[in-house]
Amino acid sequence: MNDAPLSEAVRITAVRHGETAWNVDTRIQGQRDIGLNARGLWQAQRVGAALADSAIDQVYASDLSRALRTAQAVAQHAGLPVEGVRQHTGLRERAFGHFEGQTYADIHAQWPQDALAWRQRQPHWAPPGGESPTQLRQRVQRTLHEIACGHGGQHIVLVSHGGVMDMLYRLATQQPVDAERTWALGNCAINRLLWTPQALTVVGWADTRHLDADALDEGTA
Repeated sequence: MNDAPLSEAVRITAVRHGETAWNVDTRIQGQRDIGLNARGLWQAQRVGAALADSAIDQVYASDLSRALRTAQAVAQHAGLPVEGVRQHTGLRERAFGHFEGQTYADIHAQWPQDALAWRQRQPHWAPPGGESPTQLRQRVQRTLHEIACGHGGQHIVLVSHGGVMDMLYRLATQQPVDAERTWALGNCAINRLLWTPQALTVVGWADTRHLDADALDEGTA
């Protein structure tokens, strides 16, 4: 922790969107606008109910519908206007270029060298037309700073995607983008962070007690 005034600190609850059919199929969504499936809609309601008494000041979401729909459920349960959810393109999933729409098996079969670079988490490698891990980290860090600076002393919810959740954890724990991931990124898990102008800290991660089972993790290569 640090010595920043409490008035500057921002409590952040970060939530990955609910499940989609492409999650189930292990198909890369990236920035494709894929909606929630029936289980994803259920998960959104469950996480909304779990956060209902959390005194939320503002809800932000990626503009992709799977995140926005999840965020609207959170806002509704918190007694906030659904139309007041603030959409931010900086919260979008990593752009995966020609990987988008492909299954993991497709990628390994069609582009084995690219698949290897992805699996190794090479910091500056990107699928053609996509973002590298380094570019994603920079985007997430920039977006987080932009949003949090306007909410000193408040509690905000960020509803986003697996890749963004991964980078938030790495930023908070000061781990490089190519470090092996040992933390979960489940659909509609509750992840708690504390932001100040000087630091980002993990308060709690991957709370799924409000759900009945772990969901598929799109971020696993």
